[in-house]
Amino acid sequence: MSNLISAVAWVRRGVAVQHPTKYVLDDKELERVSALARIELEDAKVELQRAHEAAQSMEGREEGDDDDGDDNEDGEGDEDEDADGMDIDVKPKNPEDLSEYNLDDYDEEDDTPVATGPFSNIKGLTYYRDNEEDPYITLKDDEEDAEREELEILPTDSLLVTAKTEDEISQLEIFVYDESQENLYVHHDLMLPNFPLCLEWLDFPPASSIKTRFRNYIAVGTLDPEIEIWSLDVLEAMYPTTILGRPDETKAHVPMPLGTGKKKKKKTKHREMQKGYHVDAVLSLSWNRHQRNLLASASADRTVKLWDLTRDPTSGGEDAGAIRSFDVHKDKVQSVQWNDKEPSVLLTGSYDRTVRTFDSRAPDSCVGAVVGSDVEALRWDPWESYGFYVALENGLVLNFDARTLPSNLDTPSVARFTLSAHDGAASSIDVNPHMRGCIVTGGTDKLVKVWNVTEEDEKRNVSLVTSRDLGVGKVFSTVWSPDDPLTLAAAGSKAKMQIWDIGSNFGARKAFGAKLREAGRELREKEASERGGIIGVVDDDDEESDGGGRDDD
Repeated sequence: MSNLISAVAWVRRGVAVQHPTKYVLDDKELERVSALARIELEDAKVELQRAHEAAQSMEGREEGDDDDGDDNEDGEGDEDEDADGMDIDVKPKNPEDLSEYNLDDYDEEDDTPVATGPFSNIKGLTYYRDNEEDPYITLKDDEEDAEREELEILPTDSLLVTAKTEDEISQLEIFVYDESQENLYVHHDLMLPNFPLCLEWLDFPPASSIKTRFRNYIAVGTLDPEIEIWSLDVLEAMYPTTILGRPDETKAHVPMPLGTGKKKKKKTKHREMQKGYHVDAVLSLSWNRHQRNLLASASADRTVKLWDLTRDPTSGGEDAGAIRSFDVHKDKVQSVQWNDKEPSVLLTGSYDRTVRTFDSRAPDSCVGAVVGSDVEALRWDPWESYGFYVALENGLVLNFDARTLPSNLDTPSVARFTLSAHDGAASSIDVNPHMRGCIVTGGTDKLVKVWNVTEEDEKRNVSLVTSRDLGVGKVFSTVWSPDDPLTLAAAGSKAKMQIWDIGSNFGARKAFGAKLREAGRELREKEASERGGIIGVVDDDDEESDGGGRDDD
């Protein structure tokens, strides 16, 4: 398995708690975990007890071996001493000789004061209850305070979450980004059971979580058919806050036969679809920011499912599964997104080379378009309730008006404009939420490109503003910052993430200055640096190449 970062998600400033809590595996947490994992609590306790006893017996044997060794050494030492003593001529003592006790001076008093105990010379000393009150002790007991300060997240800090796989180990890495200091560092990480494919941030606490006022979660889709939701405010967590879609006896991991074997070319059979849960990898997630308890998921099992986060997945029965399942595609569903302007409308894209949009309350009335290539990513335009972008495997980016799409896919549907974005797959796309007509794309040609979309006389014009190789390899994820209009994050096949402040580029400032002022945002002039606006975590192996590649205006 190659090293890569498959997805990146931002967490806006002020959301994360200032002092994250540490994970505690107590009896209550063990109960919750056993319910989520569908295992018996008693079996889990038995296994833990066996492991504990085995560890103790191992320690006991090691100590026994050490004691035996010490006894042998002592025995050998006694024999040596006895052997040495045989060569010494010892004179016998006179039992009436008491000179060694100095009895003649026994009654004479010694004028030298003698201390009567270990605390006899403490007159004049001042006592303090602890080291904190003692002004003469400058090294205080502040290890916990130092760790607390080190893990502190300030209200001015943004967070970034990456889905990373390196050396066959998959994990979530949580970064802290301080824009004022241009400082980016890993704050903590969370281990994952399988290869992660997609991320989605949400602030709605799942039903099975411990109820707190903290609402900062990340939903993760992996090669497994389940969806894991983790709290970003808990350090060293061993198990997610909740798991969606795990049935009592899952069919997701049952191997499927690949035909009869008579043909040379075998075709993989699709797994049987289930209404309540996915049976294949989860490829995309989208959280509804208006109906905050709703989460949509797209899967390789060709379905899109809708989850109610207020339902407890540990309750069992029909209430534990998805509330709706949509079967609108004939192949893997690569991407799904809610419409921010129309909260009940979903947009989906598939490997069947089609895009579909429909109201989740009436999926039969869906419309769509044939796009001519596998869909890699798609995004609604946040500035229009009907416009959306589709990034394709052939390197094209299409823009559609959902109002003009037919319900019958045999009817031709024309895109408003077509953009030849990359040489190779256009693997990612994002639309700037701060200013109209600004998009970013990333491709397998290792380039990140920023585009300016303008409209004159009802005609849309698209121009390339800047393009750069950020040194992340093939680009799999590009995301605009929720806090700064000219900052984006990109990651890819080198298991590396970079933040790019395009405001350091003159062409970007010129192209978007008017749009920023129109949106009421201030264009801040920044000093040019050697890294050209790129901020990343510097590794020892690539310190020289941290600044990325070319920057084309």
